[in-house]
Amino acid sequence: MKSLDRTGWITVGVMLLLGVLPPFFYWIGNEFYLLLATRLVILAIAAVSLNLILGYGGMASFGHAAFVGIGAYAMGIPVYHEFYGGFSAAASTNGLFQLALSVGLSALFALITGAISLRTRGVYFIMITMAFAQMVFYLFQSLDEYGGDDGLVIEMRSELPWINLDNPLQMYLLAFLSLVLAMGAVHMIVNSRFGMVLRGAKGNDERLITLGFNTYLYRLTAYVIAGAICGYAGWLMANFSTFVSPSMLGWSRSGELMFMVILGGAATALGPVLGAAAFILIEEILSSFTVYWHLPFGLMLIGVVLFARGGLLGMLQGRGPGK
Repeated sequence: MKSLDRTGWITVGVMLLLGVLPPFFYWIGNEFYLLLATRLVILAIAAVSLNLILGYGGMASFGHAAFVGIGAYAMGIPVYHEFYGGFSAAASTNGLFQLALSVGLSALFALITGAISLRTRGVYFIMITMAFAQMVFYLFQSLDEYGGDDGLVIEMRSELPWINLDNPLQMYLLAFLSLVLAMGAVHMIVNSRFGMVLRGAKGNDERLITLGFNTYLYRLTAYVIAGAICGYAGWLMANFSTFVSPSMLGWSRSGELMFMVILGGAATALGPVLGAAAFILIEEILSSFTVYWHLPFGLMLIGVVLFARGGLLGMLQGRGPGK
């Protein structure tokens, strides 16, 4: 069996802490830290999906939060109609139906928008992905039936076999297991032949095309996979917060996901998790002192980029600038 390197041990250690500490705090009666960790883990899943296309594929999407919002609304709207008429109770509260709807619609939106966006490169790709996300943002903002700008309160969480999402511990364990599976899936993808082409296209797209690879289809496939995973994160977030609003789809939320990936370490398995953890901790600590907590967070991001190659994971590995 291949032994773990330093990065592997760091990954195992961080994931063990995430798997043990939050349930321990819940067990001793401090539910707040379990809820904080649940939000962290769900955001980490969204960041892991973005890392697939940003870190490994070189696609800087500035509209990734749209998939979170679509997944969340796809869970909340059927529940709304269960209480106010329109859908059958079985379909409205069935967790598997809601999950399939969230993932399917997110993947479909990724397919349609990705087919257009991936015709562009660089700053044009950034702007067109943000434009598509803002279109969805204003769409949900205009739907007064579902709360408009005020958002939609979700009266009932998804009903799943053998899992009670009203139980905070079971909610966290589902989210944590989902994060592990998402990290494993992305690791398998990027280390497969498909992933090698995706990473190769990031470095030299023309050479891959010359070798006979349709890099456009590879990028589009990765984009759809990332959208589906992010839609799943939206389904989890809706169940966790029992609330969904257009603010979940805004460009600033997409920027936060990009910050998590870059801060933690792009093109690494653990980087998005570290970035999400840093973002949540900084937000919780600094927001208690000032509403302008984004400023020190931005300064921290600049410092990490300048002085720690590879983000927070690079710092844990002892890598400095140029190493």
